Amino acid sequence: MGNPYYECPLPVAIPPAKPLLESIKLGIKETLFPDDPFRQFKNQPASRKFILGMQYFVPILEWAPRYTFEFFKADLVAGITIASLAVPQGISYASLASLPPIIGLYSSFVPPLVYAMLGSSKDLAVGTVAVVSLLISSMLGKEVNPNENAKLYVQLVFTATFFAGVFQVALGLLRLGFIVDFLSHAAIVGFMGGAATVVCLQQLKGILGLVHFTHGTDLVSVLHSVFSQTHQWRWASGLLGCCFLFFLVLTRYVSKRKPCFFWINAMAPMMCVIVGSVLVYLTNAEKHGVQVIGHLKKGLNPLSVSELAFGSPYMVAAIKTGIITGGISLAEGVAVGRSFAMFKNYHIDGNKEMIAFGMMNMAGSCASCYLTTGPFSRTAVNFNAGCKTAGSNIVMATAVMATLLFLTPLFHYTPIVVLSSIIIAAMLGLIDYEAAIGLWKVDKGDFIVCMSAYIGVVFGSVEIGLVIPVTISLLRMLLSVARPRTFLLGNIPNSTIFRSIDQYPVANNIPGVLILQIDAPVNFANANYLRERISRWIYEEEEKLKSTGGSSLQYVILDLSAVGSTDTSGISMFEEVKKNIYRRGLKLALANPRSEVIKKLVKSKFIESIGQEWIYLTVGEAVAACNFMLHASKSNNQVADEFDAHNNA
Repeated sequence: MGNPYYECPLPVAIPPAKPLLESIKLGIKETLFPDDPFRQFKNQPASRKFILGMQYFVPILEWAPRYTFEFFKADLVAGITIASLAVPQGISYASLASLPPIIGLYSSFVPPLVYAMLGSSKDLAVGTVAVVSLLISSMLGKEVNPNENAKLYVQLVFTATFFAGVFQVALGLLRLGFIVDFLSHAAIVGFMGGAATVVCLQQLKGILGLVHFTHGTDLVSVLHSVFSQTHQWRWASGLLGCCFLFFLVLTRYVSKRKPCFFWINAMAPMMCVIVGSVLVYLTNAEKHGVQVIGHLKKGLNPLSVSELAFGSPYMVAAIKTGIITGGISLAEGVAVGRSFAMFKNYHIDGNKEMIAFGMMNMAGSCASCYLTTGPFSRTAVNFNAGCKTAGSNIVMATAVMATLLFLTPLFHYTPIVVLSSIIIAAMLGLIDYEAAIGLWKVDKGDFIVCMSAYIGVVFGSVEIGLVIPVTISLLRMLLSVARPRTFLLGNIPNSTIFRSIDQYPVANNIPGVLILQIDAPVNFANANYLRERISRWIYEEEEKLKSTGGSSLQYVILDLSAVGSTDTSGISMFEEVKKNIYRRGLKLALANPRSEVIKKLVKSKFIESIGQEWIYLTVGEAVAACNFMLHASKSNNQVADEFDAHNNA
């Protein structure tokens, strides 16, 4: 690196200034429209734009004209398969939400029809989910007792569902889906696992045939409620529940080991319902303490627009519940849809999915339905059954409609213990301990977030289980912004490449030159920290050189290749760093400043103050220039010494 034959470096380009309106327009596009959804409308006549617009917002208009009989056969099989799962799950999850079982069936009729028209996923199967059902019961149950005031409670659930839909549509229309991303993967894994644990424990009420049970969701309250009533345990109910649970877990295991037998796992809940109902009917088990569903009203969904409690004193609680459950169901539904879209190599628009979820929940709230999304278990069955389009949701809705019209009396003798077994079997799959182990191996911080969510739900409440991990995640993000990493760079031997010495121990320091890389945007949140950290780097380097007797420090190079932006606080930081370096008798050079950074440094006259000649395109060019000046300085000093010696002689 000490070659005296020095080539003039390439100049760093300063991008031309853009008009203010154009800059604002570009910023909005990059923030809200990263996928450029309007590109298909370019250079199209007005009539074609109208058709494309309708197809964009109502995707069924795009795939329906190309629908074939082969597609119909595949969707028919898939739709009937997921309907056999939807009916028992719908009834079970409704009871988990402290709602009448019939509302669970209603919720598998209208929302799937709406999603089939507006959704962009070919594989997503719409329905209720256990975690959201638990959230609704936990949050609204604190305001209104579902047993003492059932009508008001149901009205609040419909109202919360309506506001969840409004929230989801607003996120989709305003392109604000990134807000849901604040619920990180680690937080979701922990929250889902904790919620699944709590749900399983609460089903002990149904398994043991208990009549009175705690409304709390924490582990201590549930276990206290269970073991304080040992004299009321129904052993016949417990034995029946264990048998059904063993059967459901066994079929799940078989379908995982042999994917071709997926239909066994899909049909198992309905088989349990049928067998359980027949056993209760033949043995009169209802008279021996085995609780049953009882009468289910026949007929399609009644309209519930008049039931929306907009004027209720519990309106704030309904809005809060709607926003929280809407956000969680949105995160789950979009994640599930994207996961299965990857298997078939097609893309789904997250913002369109948000609008579809929101519209189906708004429509559902007006048709006696509660919150629905795209559950993983039902979608996996739909995918394995070979669905081709969202038409499988229409088939499922049709099958549920037939059930509502003709088959509901058959569920009268369905034992509650069967529903509890179905819920426990479904929840066991949500306790993803393998993912938690993976988090521990890859990122200890994410593992802490995951466990805080799990512990918060299990020992606190579902709200605590949400607040704690989100808070920790935000603090971690703020900490990474406020305390960015800075690295000491060295030269990789036999190359002109400069990399972190921590990552590449073989990299060599350059005598007389300190090279630092800032690994984040520089702004008001981290400007003071970076000023102090850079000063410390310089101080430590000078102390090290003094102790080892090496060449004195002459130049400091800041690699700005990772600094994507800065603000006025960041510019002030650069000014203070420059003054500190100059006071020490050193020189400052900048390498590879990005376009936004160089524009602001030019406008603030920082570049003018240090000189354009100290701005370099790469670290290698900056080091070569510093070495050249060091070599030239030594040569000049040597000539001066020889001249002085000659004069003295």
